Amino acid sequence: MSATTQAVPTPQQSQRLGSLHGLGVACGLGAGVWLGAAEAPTKLVTAGLSPFAISLCMVAGVFTARWTFPTLVKGTRYVFADLARKKHLIVWALLAGALWAVANTLTVFAIRDVGLAIAFPLWNANSLIGLFWGWLLFGELRGARATTVVKVVLGGAAIVVAAILLGFSTIHGGITSPHNAIHGIAAAAGASLLWGTMYVPYRKAYISGLNPLSFVTAFTVGELSTVFALVLAFDGGTQSAVFHSSQVRPMLFWLFLGGLVWVIGDIFQQYAVKHLGIGRGIPLSNTNQLWGLAWGALVFGELAGAPAAQKFLVIAGSIVMILGAIAISSAVAGQGEQSSTDKVRRAECVRYNLDYDRVLAEYSGEGTGHQEKRGWWDYLIIALAVSVFVWLGKSAAVPPMAMNFYWLAVLTAVLVLALGACCWVLWKVTKFS
Repeated sequence: MSATTQAVPTPQQSQRLGSLHGLGVACGLGAGVWLGAAEAPTKLVTAGLSPFAISLCMVAGVFTARWTFPTLVKGTRYVFADLARKKHLIVWALLAGALWAVANTLTVFAIRDVGLAIAFPLWNANSLIGLFWGWLLFGELRGARATTVVKVVLGGAAIVVAAILLGFSTIHGGITSPHNAIHGIAAAAGASLLWGTMYVPYRKAYISGLNPLSFVTAFTVGELSTVFALVLAFDGGTQSAVFHSSQVRPMLFWLFLGGLVWVIGDIFQQYAVKHLGIGRGIPLSNTNQLWGLAWGALVFGELAGAPAAQKFLVIAGSIVMILGAIAISSAVAGQGEQSSTDKVRRAECVRYNLDYDRVLAEYSGEGTGHQEKRGWWDYLIIALAVSVFVWLGKSAAVPPMAMNFYWLAVLTAVLVLALGACCWVLWKVTKFS
């Protein structure tokens, strides 16, 4: 059926879309847990590696993991068939990858200058950027009930207040010089802007029915090529220490591991954005600021010597930001908002000559489609990825920094539980569609 012959989703389809809110919330919370742990390895910048080197090594791990998980869950035949049906979205995935790569590099500068526990909440203001793009481009909140709009607006205002509190705690907290603090805040703000805009290609892809696992496969090409270009342009070119320094090799396992952790969190975030939209999905996954704070404070002891005033601002800012995210993510889309989003979906179908019924089924998680047979190369890809981590692990060295191994074990256990729960729900409800 063409996009012009059906104006709105059927009642059954609307009920299905509404029921997926819980799935999106679970994925958003799971994303928060994993994304919160992903930046911890970037603490290695204190070991003398440049932010560009840290970012390149971490993205190399991201590249390895991004090809592994889609292959493990769906197989490459499914992924490439999905991309072939929507070729116009490949360039959008590459663009999103490039935006992510620049933003991730900025986060390393931010962590170096203001610390992990402070930088996390600052760049999580990307939810405001995403909220704006979701409203402007994808019909989010249009036609929504007044109470829903109030939740989202108040939640966005709370995030702004939290960012201000955390910014002042950085400048006056005494753990860094004001000069470095300004640089760190600027880097975190730049990452926020780029990451908020990065979700535009995400939403465009998913509103057209593309599977998140297919999107991330193309996404990774854009991010790796961009980070490599940044190293060549700003970090010494082919003479960069990342290619020659003997101190890089023992650190690679930890940075690759950070990339692996980030990929898992990002995949859950992709599903949250698909089923909740940008304005809701980003704030919910931004609970990673709580987990980032836990890793920074509990494992690395970042706030151990901080004065009481700074701790109060950090805790208050974090609580306010979480409350804002909860308010936004609890605003369930009603029929009016779903109809507004459907207009955008139908416009995409007309623009790119897509089948409306198939796109709607894929968007709502019902379009599981034909499961392609796995090729021998799928198993080879998985084996190669595992071999890379085993090879790097043999020469890994414990980072030269103080860590609390008790809290490291506790937070790792939380990661495993979140992974199992999210994978089970995704498989039960949509078969990872």
